Amino acid sequence: MMMPAAPVRTVTAAASDVPLLVSAVGTVEALSSVDVKSRVAGQVLRVDFQEGQNVEKGQLLFQIDPEPLQRQMAEYQADLAKDLALEQQARANVVKDQALLKQTRAAADRAVALQNEGIYAKEQTEQTVETAESAQASLDADKAAVESAVASIKADRAKVAQTQLQLDYTKITAPISGRAGAIAIKAGNLIKDNDAALVTILQISPIDVSFGVPEQLLAEVRKYNAERPLVVHALPDGEHTITGTLRFIDNTVDNTTGTIKLKAEFENNDHAMWPGQFVNVQAQLDLEHGRIVVPSRTVETGPQGKYVWVMDPANETVAMRPVEVLRNYTPPGAPEEAVIGSGLRSGEKVVSEGQMRLAPGMKVRLLQPQNELSESKAAQMPGQS
Repeated sequence: MMMPAAPVRTVTAAASDVPLLVSAVGTVEALSSVDVKSRVAGQVLRVDFQEGQNVEKGQLLFQIDPEPLQRQMAEYQADLAKDLALEQQARANVVKDQALLKQTRAAADRAVALQNEGIYAKEQTEQTVETAESAQASLDADKAAVESAVASIKADRAKVAQTQLQLDYTKITAPISGRAGAIAIKAGNLIKDNDAALVTILQISPIDVSFGVPEQLLAEVRKYNAERPLVVHALPDGEHTITGTLRFIDNTVDNTTGTIKLKAEFENNDHAMWPGQFVNVQAQLDLEHGRIVVPSRTVETGPQGKYVWVMDPANETVAMRPVEVLRNYTPPGAPEEAVIGSGLRSGEKVVSEGQMRLAPGMKVRLLQPQNELSESKAAQMPGQS
């Protein structure tokens, strides 16, 4: 007895441009993470932000009591003023000693000349010379006093500058723009310099997504990334796609997983991605032209590998056709497709429904396509008043 024709539906194998994608699950990471600490010890007067708040670089976060440092600053400024006065006094003495030295040297020179002429006695000349030498010693002492005063002034100014720096540190500002975490210290508490972190700020715009790809793809990733920055798509909620660019390829392969770590940077202006979140990512390596694609549901697996059922429209029979499936690809808003490397040509009819009843050389009859069937049913429904 002849077997009845098996009812099937078919699709047409088509040539299409297919992006070469690398898919992975990535982890969202903050681009920068800073633990904010105090550089001076003291009491926290106030906290000028809220936990979980977005803060800008330079924004005031904490105010440390500046009064002890202000008192120290007043003391150092008084020392500086005193040493400046001592310097002025020493310089005035130098000017006075220089005038006196000039006068005593002139007198000594005259005394020596007069002694040579026999007018001055030796004792009188020696006394005049000693007066000049005493004036020179006094001048040297006053010059040393000037140098000492200058050194003291430098030390005083260094102390003032250091204290001013510490006073500046009493206002703790945000080192980067980002989102503040939990506040570890409240107003009124005493803190030490360089102690535990007061708050942690994460930079989340832009933001990084870290993911791994098989080491076999490293050569292709490097090749295409050298031509242009690779485009990476992230799906934080499974629906909306965010586009970024690859910015980092690790310098070693993870031996435990056989993958290499990549990082892509995203603007994340709407804060759709959050540090620590897992997201699906796709990196587009290339766009392959003229690839044969069919719905992945048409491809079956047998003892000899992958195959599809191909219908011959001339005699309405089917044949089992081995195919090479390069990979699966899901176009945006469409079902998953299988990218065929060999075994199919564009325009061939591939069975998409009814494969379980088929055998090689079997007659088939085409069912109405699903979209046409739905339209036909809708046309047969009675109209609503």
